[in-house]
Amino acid sequence: MSIRVECDKLCPEWPCEQPEEFRDVWVLIEASEDSLSEASLQMLTPGRLIANKLKENLVGVLVGYNVSHLAEEIIRYGADKVIVVDNPVLITYNPRVYSDIVVRLARKYKPSVILVAATRRGREFTPNIANALRAGITADCTDFDVDENTRDVLLIRPPFAAILLAYIKTPFRRPQVGTARPNVFPVPPKDESRRGEVIYENIIVEPETKIRLVSKVKVEKKELGVEKAEIVVSGGRGLGGPEGFKLLERLAEVIGGTVGASRKAVDAGWISHERQIGQTGKSIKPILYIAVGISGAAQHMLGVREAQRIIAINIDPEAPIINQADYTVIGDYREIIPVLIDELEKIRNMKMEEAISYLKEYKALVAAQS
Repeated sequence: MSIRVECDKLCPEWPCEQPEEFRDVWVLIEASEDSLSEASLQMLTPGRLIANKLKENLVGVLVGYNVSHLAEEIIRYGADKVIVVDNPVLITYNPRVYSDIVVRLARKYKPSVILVAATRRGREFTPNIANALRAGITADCTDFDVDENTRDVLLIRPPFAAILLAYIKTPFRRPQVGTARPNVFPVPPKDESRRGEVIYENIIVEPETKIRLVSKVKVEKKELGVEKAEIVVSGGRGLGGPEGFKLLERLAEVIGGTVGASRKAVDAGWISHERQIGQTGKSIKPILYIAVGISGAAQHMLGVREAQRIIAINIDPEAPIINQADYTVIGDYREIIPVLIDELEKIRNMKMEEAISYLKEYKALVAAQS
């Protein structure tokens, strides 16, 4: 007996679909304050890869109030089509209402794949969508591919402490649903000349009665988030306590960076979860990443794989991060970082010509010692 027949017997109320009836790759696009979510636009990059391999359309799905004027922008970032639901009831985000709209659209158009950015909203409403559609869902993907023989989408993520990669597919149910954290993929290049089709769906939206917005407070961030920063100075368990982060804050201030942390430092209560970088935290893509007292476990390194340069400061010469860093300094950070701060402040206070001369002398000294 085939797996499909056995599956239908076990779950007769939800029989397996014929995958060939489902077409097109959807990306759910978030919009707020008259702009598109960068994390959502990033999902157009793997969406285009999948759509090209399946020879299907890449479709953006935009749900909200007063968002219709943003549809063409999604096309410029690579979508072939955009489905828009613009309704005054949607002026306040509600996960039940939002997911219900997407489910109704999916049942009408039958997409083969739905991709969602794992933002706070995405993490909230995507499971509702998958559950209503009885679809397979894979969270926190780090890559996507297509099985050339079966045309199943492969949703790739690291399980088992990130020492392996799991290639997950759902052969008998559609759509396949996958999420990826912000900054795992780049935003596709914008093409002002791109043209596509915009479909306006006039769906009757019933207001949510079980949940209501009590208050809304906008929190002003004094510092750039780690996911946006070009320079990140991050601390781990090797700091020994919360006092170590004061030293990292001084270094970050000198070089114009932001402070991040490993999960172990966050779990210890030394710094807030907003700063956590890694598989269970945030993915970042800075120009420079300075890891202080961080061992470099695979879960953490997944969050910094887009960093252009990594400097590791660690007392343990056998730490895994040593093999992944571009530059390493072996020693006690409490001795190294104060010296580094002094040198950087010295350069910052120099005139341009003096700084260039100083750096040339320093480079020659390093070359001679090596």
